[in-house]
Amino acid sequence: MAIRVLERAATGQGAGVRGTVRVTCSNVIGVEVLPPIVSALRDQYPELTVELVLTNRVQDLLRREADIAVRMMRPKQQLLVARRIGQIKLGLHAHQRYLARHGTPSSIAELAAHSLIGFDGTTEFLRNASRALPGWRRAAFAIRTDSDLAQLALIRSAAGIGVCQAAIARRDEAIVRILPNQFSLPLETWITMHEDLRTSPRCRVTFEAMVKGLQRHVG
Repeated sequence: MAIRVLERAATGQGAGVRGTVRVTCSNVIGVEVLPPIVSALRDQYPELTVELVLTNRVQDLLRREADIAVRMMRPKQQLLVARRIGQIKLGLHAHQRYLARHGTPSSIAELAAHSLIGFDGTTEFLRNASRALPGWRRAAFAIRTDSDLAQLALIRSAAGIGVCQAAIARRDEAIVRILPNQFSLPLETWITMHEDLRTSPRCRVTFEAMVKGLQRHVG
């Protein structure tokens, strides 16, 4: 790890934008949101190499596990440069095919009669969702997976009703938001990097590209 940190630092401080920048984010953000941002960034700076680390584990920027992080929480470390992007809204969604077969619930209580897609393990997100959505607990889920990407794929496959980002769901007219006035869960979104990297051309342009791209995503 230390050798890779030194390599990134050595190639990122010269004139112009070149070298390697390591970006960490959740699986859904990395697959569904960042690819066009990275593509445009590479078109503009062809000597820039981007490493994407997709994980729901919060990586330590102070230990230089990554250069830039997209986080769904406000960073607490004082040695980080942080920019608030806004709120990514989560909601209940289902495919039109599922709703055609099983009907559309008109209340939170009616969710109990449907195939619900949720987490297998107890997570902080599940605890927060359970507080905002009574009955949204592991025992109620007909399909369980701790993968956000798998949950999204199951929604798209008409397997049931699940929670996903409203902005991602809006891309597909066949995905319908369920009970929007009764359930909405906002995720505070931040872009962060170590303050020592603010003078690095590679990190600066990547940081700004991530900020602008995610601001468009949040809308």
